[in-house]
Amino acid sequence: MKHTFIRNRPLAQVQCAVAAIFLIAFVALPASAQTRAAPAAQLPSLGDGSSMSTSAERRLGERIAREIYRDPDYVDDPVLVEYVQGIWQPLLEAARQRGELTDELDQRFAWEVLMGRDRTINAFALPGGYLGLHLGLLGVVTSGDELASVLGHELSHVTQRHIARMMEQQGKISPLLIGAMVLGVLAASKSPDAANALIVGGQAGAVQAQLNFSRDMEREADRIGFGVMTQAGFDPVGFVSMFEKLQQASRISDNGSLPYLRSHPLTTERIADMQTRVAQDPRSLPIPPNAVHAMVAARARVLGTPGVDMLRAWVGEARGVNPTGPALDIRAIGVLYAGALAARQQRDFATARALAGRLQALIAQYPTLDPAAARTSRLLAAEIEWGAGDVAATAALLDLHAPGRPELVLGTQVQIHQGRAKDAIARLQPWVALHPRDGTAWQLLASAYQAQGQTVRAVHAEAEMQVARLDYNGALDRFRAAQDLVRHPPPGSGPVDEIEASIIDTRTREVQARVKAQALEKLEN
Repeated sequence: MKHTFIRNRPLAQVQCAVAAIFLIAFVALPASAQTRAAPAAQLPSLGDGSSMSTSAERRLGERIAREIYRDPDYVDDPVLVEYVQGIWQPLLEAARQRGELTDELDQRFAWEVLMGRDRTINAFALPGGYLGLHLGLLGVVTSGDELASVLGHELSHVTQRHIARMMEQQGKISPLLIGAMVLGVLAASKSPDAANALIVGGQAGAVQAQLNFSRDMEREADRIGFGVMTQAGFDPVGFVSMFEKLQQASRISDNGSLPYLRSHPLTTERIADMQTRVAQDPRSLPIPPNAVHAMVAARARVLGTPGVDMLRAWVGEARGVNPTGPALDIRAIGVLYAGALAARQQRDFATARALAGRLQALIAQYPTLDPAAARTSRLLAAEIEWGAGDVAATAALLDLHAPGRPELVLGTQVQIHQGRAKDAIARLQPWVALHPRDGTAWQLLASAYQAQGQTVRAVHAEAEMQVARLDYNGALDRFRAAQDLVRHPPPGSGPVDEIEASIIDTRTREVQARVKAQALEKLEN
């Protein structure tokens, strides 16, 4: 889990645009409608009092997420996605156990975290159970517990229906109209002049008043998010340390790199409340440094479009690092990882190999270290060899039977390249059955089928990839192409599998129904 929805536009602007829907919807109303909507600006009672249906909210979320998937800055990096999911899934399970995540919301909402290649420190909730996470935030958190505090907070915004309730406050504007406004703002962001005109014309002061969750909603998300993350097994100290990190960063600089603080303003009351909760929680302990997190954070920083000068600086820093003594040097691990990956990004494979080798040797000095650390460094070494074109060396570094997604994604590419597409299919088929929203896995499966000459199955897999990315028009096109191949098989392709043909027909009808529903939504608005 690369960005077209708004080409060459950082995903940070998606969050601004999504937030701006509340303001734009308000200022776009006639004066009389604004007057009618004014009383609704008062805080509603907490709890799910929204009249917006969960289905409508999910459709709105899909509409926005579909564009994020197309954005060149959308990131589906297997290592980062696996790490974030290792935190996200326990949070979801804890929310279910606590009753915060009801059966209805669990089934109707997506519960997907979408990552963006953006260096700003930001995370945000979207309608329908989608969350946005910038690599900038992942790159500055110093532990999984701090990341869990952010994700738990955003998760609670969704489970408490804060987005839907804010929309209701704006005068019960049609969710579909709001979705159209989101896309309009995103389109306007292609032109800075148009965006600036929009901000000026929208009366910036009124806009900002509509952007942020209310103070009570923020406190509620803090309280519930704290309970969710601690029940999921994360250290509650992470909540306070994350607050302190953000507060310190805001004091040092306000150069626009902290949009999270603009949409989630910290107050003395919020900080004091979290400090009190942590002090009263017996599970609160100092968070020890973690080698895996240090490497993941380094990866997020390198992949967050830092520029050539920064890549060179990281390589230089890694060359100069010299850990000494018996104590575990977490900083050195992160520096070496960043340097090796930065060298790979510059296609300096000799330097990348050398730094990755030093990283693996350093980790090997600590036999009590979590085995995941050695695995993470080995995956980086395999990634470097793959980039250098050494397929045999890549295969030697990978455990092709490991259950992790990074091994699946890189390992199946190796198998296809080695002419072992059948083995790749055997790995990918059960994976997509369990993870039908994994567009990358579907794309790899399509490549494996194509290598085997199974054209119908390859086109079917391409269609499922489009479904996973919410591009139903694109999916319908591929499903129809698969139906044509069933009716008119290419020469030498062999007999058509009747079960496969039946599945394609069924899926075509399902996707066609979604396309028609989208068309009706547009007509209604």
